[in-house]
Amino acid sequence: MDLSGKVAIVTGSARGIGREIALRLAEAGANIVISDIADAEPVAEEIKKMGGQSLAVMTDVTSASDVAGLVGKAIEKFGRIDILVNNAGIARDQLLMRMSDEDWEAVLNVNLKSVFLCTRAVLRHMVKQRWGRIISISSIVGIVGNPGQANYASAKAGIIGFTKTIAREVGSRGITANAIAPGFIVSRMTEQLSEEQKGEMLKRIPLGSLGTPRDVAEAVAFLASEEARYITGQVLGVDGGLGGL
Repeated sequence: MDLSGKVAIVTGSARGIGREIALRLAEAGANIVISDIADAEPVAEEIKKMGGQSLAVMTDVTSASDVAGLVGKAIEKFGRIDILVNNAGIARDQLLMRMSDEDWEAVLNVNLKSVFLCTRAVLRHMVKQRWGRIISISSIVGIVGNPGQANYASAKAGIIGFTKTIAREVGSRGITANAIAPGFIVSRMTEQLSEEQKGEMLKRIPLGSLGTPRDVAEAVAFLASEEARYITGQVLGVDGGLGGL
C-alpha cells in the first residue's frame, strides 16, 4: 500500500485512533495534515522524526471557515489533497429522556456536520485531479444502536448514508467514498471498565479480544490505497465479528 506523494488530511488526529491513522498513512509514504481542536504539533513532530512531511492545523471542524482554512493551508503547503479521513468525534452519552438539546446538537455537529463540511471542502480539489479517497469513521453503534447513545448512533448512522450518497455522486471522477465501523477498540474509555464489564464485552466478540487503534488504521490505509480502487460506497466493520451477530 504505497501512498508516496499523496497528501492526507486526518481530522481529530492529535490522539487515539486519529493519531494512529495519521502515523500509519505516513508510514505508507503520505504527507499528513494533522487536524484537531487540541494541540496536534506532537503528532506532526512524530511524523517528521519518521522522515515524513506533516503540517499541524488547529481546527474546529464544526466551523465552515475553520475547515476552509484547514484545506487552504494544506493546499498552500503541499499543493494537493488526495485523502480525507473524517475521524473527529465526541460522545456525550445519556438516556434519551434525560438528553439535553446541547448534548444532542454537540454530538451531531462534531460527528456528522464535520463530515459534510470537510468533504465538501476537499471535493473541488479531488474532482480537478480526478483522484481522491474519502474515508469516514462511523461505528458499529450506527448500525445496531446502543442504549444511552441516541445522539452518537444517529450521527454515525448519518455518516453511512452520507458516504453511500457521495460515492454515487463522485465515482465518475475517480473518487471513492467508504466508511469504517469500528467495534470495541482499546481506548481510555475501555481502560476504565471493570474486569467484569470487560468480560461481558468480550463474550460478544467472536474473535475474543478488543480491537486496537492500529487495526482501524490498517483498514484506513487499505481503503486509501490504489489496491482499493474498485471499492466505494461500502461500510467496513473492524469489530472482531461483533457486527455479524
